[in-house]
Amino acid sequence: MQTFSDELDALRAEGLYRSMRVINGAQGSRVELEGRQVLLLCSNNYLGLADHPALKRAAVEGVAFGVGSGASRLVSGTMELHERLEARIAAFKGTEKSLLFNSGYAANTGIISALVGRGDAIFSDRLNHASIVDGALLSRAGFYRYPHRDMVVLERMLQEKGGKGRRLIVTDGVFSMDGDIAPLAKLLQLARRYDARLMVDDAHGSGVLGATGRGSGELCGVLDGIDVHMGTLGKGFGSFGAYAATSGTIRDYLVNKARSFIFSTSLPPAVLAASIAALDLVDSPEGAQLREKLAANVALFKERLTASGFDLMGSETQIVPVFLGPAKATMEFSSELLEQGLFVQGIRPPTVPAGSCRLRCTIMATHEAGDLEQAADTISKVGKKLGVI
Repeated sequence: MQTFSDELDALRAEGLYRSMRVINGAQGSRVELEGRQVLLLCSNNYLGLADHPALKRAAVEGVAFGVGSGASRLVSGTMELHERLEARIAAFKGTEKSLLFNSGYAANTGIISALVGRGDAIFSDRLNHASIVDGALLSRAGFYRYPHRDMVVLERMLQEKGGKGRRLIVTDGVFSMDGDIAPLAKLLQLARRYDARLMVDDAHGSGVLGATGRGSGELCGVLDGIDVHMGTLGKGFGSFGAYAATSGTIRDYLVNKARSFIFSTSLPPAVLAASIAALDLVDSPEGAQLREKLAANVALFKERLTASGFDLMGSETQIVPVFLGPAKATMEFSSELLEQGLFVQGIRPPTVPAGSCRLRCTIMATHEAGDLEQAADTISKVGKKLGVI
């Protein structure tokens, strides 16, 4: 029998072993890592709100309500701040109601396994986040995965599979490892044509994309048509937690059926207060300026890397993958960049398929243009040194 140590040794040999790097201090564009300052190019803190003074003030004020919430929402853990934040999220997404979850993983597993079950059908993009896959498996519904953004195959599946039960089409709004955007307008058309609900995980789009930061649905012009918006508060909003924004009926159904909601102690007051402040900031002139700065930073960084000959895998957003292929080469590249003062993580199986490893660069509104130019040049130099370009 293979021991745990044997399995860990095998992961090391394949370049798939994982460990954690500890940041000293707040999540900014530059961080202290292993005793020195490095440029942070792998955080989901896209607008730089994680250490924003307004969020920190709100969190401190939230402590006036206590440190912990004391219980799950259905026992005694529903506080005034929970209801205030849920109302704010619903207004932000333009839905009747919203419901808070403790994380994006908890939201996706809870929502999907509640809305569909045995005899029902889920149609899922093959590159959807692991939490969507796990939610589908937990549901025990029929699980049909269509090739990435392939609407022809999806329509054929909708015609041929699923029977007469409930039907759920679920997709990432922004695909977290590729940085491209789901064809939401076409997905909505197919959902209506084949009597399915459409759920969009917009963890990486909310707060960032669209004219007012409402996310990929706003960007694609279909915000009002999405049946269930899942989003997180720990990326563009710089706080923590997740939500489902939806109709009043589905919200009530999730309260009664979503196990990850029912059986979890609720989010603490400081986090709730910070999240309300984050939504207000995203809706402010400052929020609009941050989105403009982020877009300019993304364009600059991509232009420099593309000119050097890197394959950015069709990225359309602030997530900028640099395709490399083998796991060992990817991790060697990542280690060399850290030596050069750039903190960029390599992405390997099982997060992405074997042979499709990449550096996953993420751009923030708080990055300086000069730093991004220098970072792109450093990536190019290391790529030439390692024979990648």
